[in-house]
Amino acid sequence: QVQLVESGGGSVQAGGSLRLSCVASGYIYSNACMGWFRQGPGMGRERIAIIYTGDGNTYYADSVKGRFTISQDNAKKTLYLQMNSLKPEDTAMYYCAALFMGWVQCLAMNGDSYKYWGQGTQVTVSS
Repeated sequence: QVQLVESGGGSVQAGGSLRLSCVASGYIYSNACMGWFRQGPGMGRERIAIIYTGDGNTYYADSVKGRFTISQDNAKKTLYLQMNSLKPEDTAMYYCAALFMGWVQCLAMNGDSYKYWGQGTQVTVSS
């Protein structure tokens, strides 16, 4: 059974940093698209960063490009999201998700295509 468990959320002032972690278990970690999504109050779900575990290809949404970094430790089956220069508009519940698909197909997929999700971790940024 696939399980994803996020941690690392919290409250921080604008300009601060947080690092989220997502530990995966129950499946072969290699050759999967791992993504970070978020959903703010009254907002729809946003795909913010994805990584292909096989070769490390990454994608970032414009809203976080240059501030957030997605990375992985394959040996630990752990996904990370380093978030710097946080803004109040980054306040949201953050989720990691897994999709077993090739990279090119993965780029075209939104959250509805991801089958496995973590429980989420809350990030709150105050001004």
